[in-house]
Amino acid sequence: MGQKPSTFERTRTGPVTAKEVAREIGVSQSAVSRAFTKNASISPVMRARVLEVAERLGYKPNAMARTLITRRSGIVGIVMGDVTNPFYPEVLELLSKRLRQSNLQTLLFHVLPGKEVDDELPLLLQYQVDAVVITSATISSAMARTCAARGTPVVLFNRYVPGSSVHAVSCDNYEGGRLIARYLVDRRHRRLVYVAGKRNTSTTLDRERGFLDQLRELGRSLWGREEAAEYTHEEGRAATLRLLKNRHRPDAIFYANDIMAIGGLDAIQGEMKLRVPEDLSVVGFDDIQMAGWPSHSLTTVRQPIAEMVEKTAALLDLSAAGKMPRPRAHFIAGQFVERNSCRDRRK
Repeated sequence: MGQKPSTFERTRTGPVTAKEVAREIGVSQSAVSRAFTKNASISPVMRARVLEVAERLGYKPNAMARTLITRRSGIVGIVMGDVTNPFYPEVLELLSKRLRQSNLQTLLFHVLPGKEVDDELPLLLQYQVDAVVITSATISSAMARTCAARGTPVVLFNRYVPGSSVHAVSCDNYEGGRLIARYLVDRRHRRLVYVAGKRNTSTTLDRERGFLDQLRELGRSLWGREEAAEYTHEEGRAATLRLLKNRHRPDAIFYANDIMAIGGLDAIQGEMKLRVPEDLSVVGFDDIQMAGWPSHSLTTVRQPIAEMVEKTAALLDLSAAGKMPRPRAHFIAGQFVERNSCRDRRK
């Protein structure tokens, strides 16, 4: 293809437009738009020509204008309720990287303490996001129906709502609880305690249910239970101190997540001057980076974050292609990680 000499002269200020690029090349404005659109119908030669001229003229595509044309923003809204738990920044990093591989950008919305997702979601939807991923928070059935009516797919990450009309991708928390019960009973622990997280989350409920069901099947019962208001270090520490005020102590504590378990370790070893695991065994759930630090060496269940992120991204890819399956919960098995915070009482 021959190239005509450039006659580009501007009579206006401001960013170079697609119309000006098209006039410089001698093609339609839609051809310029297709050159910047993935999988659009345009020849490789023409795409290369458009990109070369656009770079020379300093043209940058207007994402908002393209949204008006294609009705797709290329943005996924990520709603996160708990940004203090180290588990979720790791999720955010992996999810953002994976979505960029699908040419999707992320817009983070933080649900403030005391607020619900339903309070924030209408504002997020004003940004014309292509999809919503909700982590460490839940959505009501009414808001799920609102999103469905708008054609905005929603995926719950590490949460699910029974009977909800949205997809969910979660670790198999129920089976994780069963793994921990079998492990502790096999090592001759008898006074077993569960420290629960927030009662309105599927994660803490499933972990507790799996733990209790497995204990019953093994002919054992729960020795005690404490409840924390939040999944935080301070709540784990406070719940542990309440437990250990009694003269009769448990011989093993299963915490609903790692950050609570680390708070428990600080209370046990720092304030109560007890030894882990000699006096008391401790188990967490998540396998955050701190769990593997030598000062903690926490036995835990590792959430399959990479697999959960990949499944979430695959669902969004199907949605973009108009092939989204019917909503359901997708469960992925976790991995038991044995470290030094549990005593083997058989020895």
